[in-house]
Parts: sequence; C-alpha cells; structure tokens
Amino acid sequence: MKKLLIVAAIIAGLGLSGGRTWAQEKPDAAEAAMVHTVDASTASDVALLEKIVDINSGTMNLDGVVKVKDILEPQVAALGFKTEWHPMEQLDGRAGDLVAEHPCALGKGKCGKRILLIGHMDTVFEPTSAFQKYEIVPGTNGRVATGPGVSDMKDGLVIMLSALRAMKAASVLDKSEITIVLSGDEERHGTPVSISRKDMVDAAKHSDLALEFENASRDAGLDGQDAVRIGRRSASTWRLETTGRTGHSSGVFGDAMGYGAVYELVRILDQFRSELPEPGLTYNVGLVLGGATAEENANKTGGDATGKTNVIPSTALALGDLRTLNDEQTDRVKKKMEAIVRDHLAKTSARIEFEDGYPAMAVTPGSQALLAELQKVNATLGYPPEVVTDPIFAGAGDIASVAPYVPGLVGVGAMGAGAHAEVETVYLDSLPRQAKRMAILMYREGKE
Repeated sequence: MKKLLIVAAIIAGLGLSGGRTWAQEKPDAAEAAMVHTVDASTASDVALLEKIVDINSGTMNLDGVVKVKDILEPQVAALGFKTEWHPMEQLDGRAGDLVAEHPCALGKGKCGKRILLIGHMDTVFEPTSAFQKYEIVPGTNGRVATGPGVSDMKDGLVIMLSALRAMKAASVLDKSEITIVLSGDEERHGTPVSISRKDMVDAAKHSDLALEFENASRDAGLDGQDAVRIGRRSASTWRLETTGRTGHSSGVFGDAMGYGAVYELVRILDQFRSELPEPGLTYNVGLVLGGATAEENANKTGGDATGKTNVIPSTALALGDLRTLNDEQTDRVKKKMEAIVRDHLAKTSARIEFEDGYPAMAVTPGSQALLAELQKVNATLGYPPEVVTDPIFAGAGDIASVAPYVPGLVGVGAMGAGAHAEVETVYLDSLPRQAKRMAILMYREGKE
C-alpha cells in the first residue's frame, strides 16, 4: 500500500489531466466503425492487460514468456494471421519470437503499404522481484494501474490487438498486408544479434513502415499531452582495462614505478568526462575495480578486487555504456575514446573494447512523414497534436534493428511512467486512445 501511495503522489505531481477538444476532421465510415469497436472493447482490453501482467515474463523466465505467447497467439490467429513460434533457447538462451503474417486478400503487394508491427513479451522483472501483480493505484479514480510490464510493454500488446480487431470489425483488415514480430528478449537481447533479431530484420526487408508498440509518455509541461518518438538512441557497452607496475607505494610517480593502474584508469575516465560531451551523447561508468587484482564476475554486475594501501595497484578496470543519436556519432566518439586511452601515463598501459548492442534509430524524412500522418489522425479524432520526445530521453529498442530498412514510429503503446522500476504505471485511458490512433493510421497507410 505504501508503494501504491507513492505512485499516486508521483502521478499527482505530474498533473495528469483530462482531454481538451481540438478541431476535428470527420472520419469516414470505416474509421467511425473502428472507433466504436475500440470503445466497446475497452473493458475487455483492460482485463486482458491484467491477465498478462500477472504472468511473470522476465526475460530469463523463458516459461513465463511462452505463457504470454500462448495467450496472444490464438487471438492473433483468429484475426486471419498465419502464426509461427520460433524458439531460440538452443540458439541464444532466450525464449524466442512470435511471427505472424496477414496476407493481402487482393494479392501480395496490392494492399498499399506493407506494415510491420513490433513488440516484446518480456519484462525486466524476473521471478525474484517483489513486483509481481497488477493493481489499480489508489486515489486515481481507477484511471491508473501499476504492475510489472504494465507500461513496458504489455499495454502495447493489448493496444496492438485492439487496433487489429477494430480493423477486422470494419472489414478493412483483409485489405491490409501486415507482419507482426514479437520478441521474447527485448529487455536483454540474446547474442549474436544476427540470430536474435533475424526475424525482425527479415520482416523489415519486405515492409514499408514499422510501428513499435513500446510505451510512450505524457508531457506534464504541456498539460498532459500525449507524446510519441521518431528516433531512438543506440546502446552499446565498453570495457576499459589498465595495467601498471606494482611495488611499494613509496615509489609511486617515480621513474621506476610510474603511476600505477588506478591513476591511469582515473586519467582516462576524467578525460572522457571533460573531452567527450556533445549533444545527444551519454557515456556512463557503471562499475570500477582496481588493486593488486581486479576481476569482474561472469554477469558483469560486480566483481572482486584486492590490494593494500602501501602497494601500487597493478590492474584496474571499468565497465560502462555508450548511447548515441546515430551511427556517425557512435563511430566518431569511439575513435575519440580510443585516442584518449592511448595517451598513457608513465609505466602504464590501457586498452578499451566495445560491444555493440542496439544501433541508433536516427530521425529521417521517412519517419517525419509518418509522424505527419499520425498528426492528421489526431485531428480526425479530435485529439491535440502529439508531442515529439527528444531521443535523448528514450532508451534503445528493437525498432533500431529495422531502422536501416523502413521508417517508423516509436512508442505507440500506452502512456505511462516509471518503466523498469517497481512503481511502473500505465494511464488506462490511453489504451483506447492509442488503439484508435493505430487502427486509423494502419487503415490509411494500407490505402496508399
């Protein structure tokens, strides 16, 4: 209860607001039918959200991910999709991907733009987490719910289904060519990425646009306007290791012993701090170890170090991440980091290694054009234009893997807050709003 009250206080501070009426363009008959269907299914959509949130599907809980898949797959198949489950436990230690294809009834390539829908079934909350159940947040008049993955991104899975059901009821889904790829490991993707993201990349190569149903947010500074993103930053990691001569501390800084491994490590990290900053770039240092010995553990979440105050340390290491707006920035910053590392203090050495994770999804003319179409949908629904979130405020995600092939929108799932924390929330009124937006957008794109 204390945790729920804290969540309620946070929401109150954000100024969660009702909707304003905006200039409205009249929807056509199919669009009006889709709006009606979404409104009629809201209660059942919220019930489905509760059901799948209460299933623990932490990335490494492979059975839990499959249980979520087992609920979603029949509902997708009932809409006329051909579904396939691609298990990956033997390939990369992850659950796998659910792939579903809806063919164009008029023939391949004859139903307008080919649409790729992306999502994931896993969460960051493993079975060991105390955060396991869906609950309504007190003091919010039933408008806000909390639970593991309620925002990131089980709400998006529900919205995707709701939008597709509305298209089916309005007899427009059969005129659409849509592929769905739901991963089981977005929060901790398997390696190599060439395997873990192969299904998405293959689908993107025969699609014209992508919609990622990850969570979005409400901009409290603009009276609670809904937000969307058209770019995502990259996410990679780096490992820095330094070495130096060891001996009695009285010899430190001298010609014979030099500065030792820890001073070399600190020099490099401080130059990173002072020399690398530029717009859109962050580079966190997450773990530091140093001494006579230093070794990280297998999961790279900690480690062991030994040493004495009167012994010059012979080894040190640091682990961190790197997030950029585009691939050009990634390459340029890596080269600057490598140059700093090479400028050694006396009697020391150092090396840095990078491990690629998610690439960046740069903002492109194609994504900007898709955003413009979404804003037209908002006008039809009488909603205000959505705020575009700066990519620096968004984490990496699956859509970046397909960004080289198709333009896309990021965060077309529900609006929420506190993702990845045990106060994660979703604004329940955003479920039908987003389902209506996506149903109409897909319908219009399918006609082009």
